[in-house]
Amino acid sequence: MTRDTTENKQSMRTDDSDLLNLVTIVGRGVPSNFEISVSGEIEMVADDPMEQAVIVSGGVAEGSIETGVQRFRFSGECANIRAVDWNGVPAPESASSPTIHVDYGVSDR
Repeated sequence: MTRDTTENKQSMRTDDSDLLNLVTIVGRGVPSNFEISVSGEIEMVADDPMEQAVIVSGGVAEGSIETGVQRFRFSGECANIRAVDWNGVPAPESASSPTIHVDYGVSDR
């Protein structure tokens, strides 16, 4: 007999209300990469994060953006955000890298 050790990500948290903080990434029309790390848990606000090629694992999310908006809810504190444009020039040195907003205590879903 085999034992299934997989867990549903939702069951790892006590309550969705734990994810009261929000990171919003806005693309500027240039391919860019980003990485977000937080002290708690993070999840993408999207129907299918894999469709947008975003990897979310524990307290880290990484992916790319060219246009549009990507949002992430998280618990804890934002530890680090890194964004680079298609040439590898980091924000804020590149006017082409995405705009990033961090908001704490946002309970509106």
